[in-house]
Amino acid sequence: MLSSYDLAAIMARLDAREAALDLLTQERQAAVAAILRAPAGSPGSALDPAGGREPGEAELLLIRRADHPADPWSGHMALPGGRREPADESLLATAIRETREEVGIDLAAHGTLLARLPEVPAVARGRRAGMIVAPFVFALRSTPELTLSDEVAEALWTPLGPLARGERTSRYAYTHEGNVLQLPCLLVDERVVWGLTYLMLKQLFEVLHR
Repeated sequence: MLSSYDLAAIMARLDAREAALDLLTQERQAAVAAILRAPAGSPGSALDPAGGREPGEAELLLIRRADHPADPWSGHMALPGGRREPADESLLATAIRETREEVGIDLAAHGTLLARLPEVPAVARGRRAGMIVAPFVFALRSTPELTLSDEVAEALWTPLGPLARGERTSRYAYTHEGNVLQLPCLLVDERVVWGLTYLMLKQLFEVLHR
């Protein structure tokens, strides 16, 4: 496990990862971006007055998807991203484009790619959705102001350390076909991070803890 979750330590741990190529698949494809930044203010000096975070811990950007009846992940906490379009030359390009469209961050201008994590099969309402999702991890060199699209209800920065250390792990009661399933999740204030986003963040934590 990392002794510190500051951005420099995370970047050093992920720097040696070999970039994977896009898979050849007949399934639909999507990509998301796990975006990290140094805490607001001078890097390494930001403190939570309530004592809830250690100095300098990196922050992760999370969004809450807008409510929409056609979206199987409507209202879920998520990472910026979406489906690959024909004009996208790669899934990396998809992650960059979708992030710019959803939250107004140009990762090509402000970010550094740190890693590509293994693809995750998309599951919606308990069933495979016929799509794979590629997660990419970025570090921001500077943080532009967020500009949310109508697909995003809210966006927030949260310290990565408490999530990675298991301090925010809980269970989410999900009802599927009449059965109540207790699924693992992460708690961010009053928000619940579960499902695909939880699985992708767990992949990131596993890489950081090797």
